[in-house]
Amino acid sequence: MTQEQTQTSALERRIDMIVANADIEREVDQRLKQLSKTVKMAGFRPGKVPFKLVAQQYGPQARSEAIGAAVERTFGEKVREQNLKVAGYPRFEPKVGGSEAHIEFSAVFEVFPEVVLGDLSSSEIEKAVLAVGDAEVDKTLEVLRQQRTVFGPAARPAAKDDKVTIDFTGRIDGVEFDGGKAEDFVVVVGGGQMLPDFDAALVGVSEGDSKSFDVGFPEGYHAEDLAGKTARFDIVVKKVEVPNLPEVDADFARSLGVADGDLGKMRDEIRSNLEREVKKRLQARVKNQVMEALLAAHPIDVPKSLVDMEARYMAEAAREDFKNRGMPTNMPIDPSWFNDQSTRRVKLGLILAEVVRAKELKPKPEQVRAVIDEFAATFEDPQEVVRWYYSQPQRLQEAESLATENNVVDWALSVAKVSEKAVAFDELMGNGA
Repeated sequence: MTQEQTQTSALERRIDMIVANADIEREVDQRLKQLSKTVKMAGFRPGKVPFKLVAQQYGPQARSEAIGAAVERTFGEKVREQNLKVAGYPRFEPKVGGSEAHIEFSAVFEVFPEVVLGDLSSSEIEKAVLAVGDAEVDKTLEVLRQQRTVFGPAARPAAKDDKVTIDFTGRIDGVEFDGGKAEDFVVVVGGGQMLPDFDAALVGVSEGDSKSFDVGFPEGYHAEDLAGKTARFDIVVKKVEVPNLPEVDADFARSLGVADGDLGKMRDEIRSNLEREVKKRLQARVKNQVMEALLAAHPIDVPKSLVDMEARYMAEAAREDFKNRGMPTNMPIDPSWFNDQSTRRVKLGLILAEVVRAKELKPKPEQVRAVIDEFAATFEDPQEVVRWYYSQPQRLQEAESLATENNVVDWALSVAKVSEKAVAFDELMGNGA
């Protein structure tokens, strides 16, 4: 058996292989002899079937298996000889023609890129900082109140933040259009649920009112048949309700899990939870910057086979997410939609592996435990959560990966140019302007 390697692109390789037919025939013969010891055939006792009949029945299968084994064996020898790091799976291509004395094949495959540790000393990383104080606790408390809003009958016309229940019919040039009609439809005024013209028309309506108004659809509206057009809507107002926020009292504290209703304890718990959440978000911000810096410092090509594999995994995860949300699972999800994300993931995976190896950043057991303890602290029984992590290999691996990433971030911050910048609480928490 002989072979020759050629490079077809930065990461793609081709190995041409010649497998002697004599070697194939010897392996076919060995396989058939082994099979004849156990094969069952009508009219013969097990192990007593004539070899000729075994060869007639199982010869093609044995030959196919022998060729496959020989090609894979030859490929493996070449890979080890050249110290190639194969990414994904090779594609074996038979060559047409050739000699009766041998079979010619080509193996086309990709190799992992060589990752040379880059220099982060000139990378600029902005580290967001935020201290949790009384003002942040007050804002969070207000958000918690709004989440527990109870709507009641209005004694006045509808205003911003009121809930309005309506029937509506929309027409363009006097003709109703798909999606333009509904009954008992609930809208929060000013909530951004409807187009601006529709939303504005709800201000000032009262229960029992009927009203007609025009709504302009923007040019870039998702429904192309409506984009840029003006519709006439007729509505009937069935109900107007005003928001009633709960008082911050003992009952409210108990609704947040403070058994004795103590408001001081409630604020302490809010502060503690808020500090954990702020810390997590600040860490996520700086981690994202570190990852971007690593990508910029390590411009590498990545194997398409690994990108495709990761994209398929992400597509499957999206289907599972749809299923868990109760959404249709028969929606077509093309893995190619995730190519940009999967390429980034594969690049980061290869870069992080080299950084961890070169800088010896594999986490210590106590670092993994710290990650698990921090997560478990948010649960009622932290020790039970810790035991669960250590009894689940997959979950433990996730904690180890997170601890590894933390080590990489710490290393990057120690060598890069880092500056601190205060971040607004609402911006960090995504509460809007």
